Amino acid sequence: MRIVFMGTPEFAVPSLKALIEGGYDIAAVVTQPDRKAGRGHKLTPPPVKVLAEAHGIPVLQFQRIKSPEGVAALKSAKPDLIVTAAFGQILSKEILDIPPLGCINVHASLLPKYRGAAPIQWAIIQGETVTGVTIMYMDEGLDTGDIISMREVPIGDDTTGGELYETLASVGAELLADALPSILNGTASRKPQDNEQASYYPPLSKELGRIDWTKPAREIRNLVRALDPVMGAYAYIGGEVIKIWRASVEPGVAEPGRIVQSDSKCGLVIGTGDGLLRVEEMQAPCCRRMTPREYFCGKTLGAGVCQ
Repeated sequence: MRIVFMGTPEFAVPSLKALIEGGYDIAAVVTQPDRKAGRGHKLTPPPVKVLAEAHGIPVLQFQRIKSPEGVAALKSAKPDLIVTAAFGQILSKEILDIPPLGCINVHASLLPKYRGAAPIQWAIIQGETVTGVTIMYMDEGLDTGDIISMREVPIGDDTTGGELYETLASVGAELLADALPSILNGTASRKPQDNEQASYYPPLSKELGRIDWTKPAREIRNLVRALDPVMGAYAYIGGEVIKIWRASVEPGVAEPGRIVQSDSKCGLVIGTGDGLLRVEEMQAPCCRRMTPREYFCGKTLGAGVCQ
């Protein structure tokens, strides 16, 4: 049985490793094109490409996989099954129809909840205490195909988006390895999704990261946790764009955005729509992450309002 694997970021690496370690015949790996990254804007290959090349697996990269060239390359690979994990592109019906056994996806939520491109971060933003991974057959919709299997994963009160990302990537690989034998022999279960229970969330955007101080402190803290380390929640504090990486909730009442404390002794505490937010780790432009006490060493903001 020939498998084509499609994936791009670190999330997809454990799933590809599971295929390699399982001894499956991987005809090709399809991933996004190399991108410029880092301060030097150096052209950098996706993590999945690095792993594939280390194992001598052919790598295909297309700006649009559903282009005539992309479709032709997939047909030439003659896959019996296509496996995707955080690939980053939508597959056309023409591609979905290529493998006789269909296309399956490793999705980082308990479908039909949290369909879309950023289910890990959105689950934390929404205050969920449980999420998981779903192995599903793909169809023309966005994460709407039949469910093969799923596994729940708890979300701790302090869990960050980065920590949950790593956990779900590992669980997804395990679930994929467990499901593949029945998928390949045609005995895998297929459970249609209940569309009435479905929820969809959009990709992450820079504007999403801007803190709305009128929201309750717990909701703001959820945003902070969710966006660590992918982009960071931020606010305008003392005329600077400050990223907030870690925070806690405290009782108290203050005008939303009002700076209640801001010095090297007491740290940084800000009013919200419900309760106070104590900033525990922050980052000013062109600086490393640091505690508020480090940031305010030799300086103070005094009274003011965050924007």
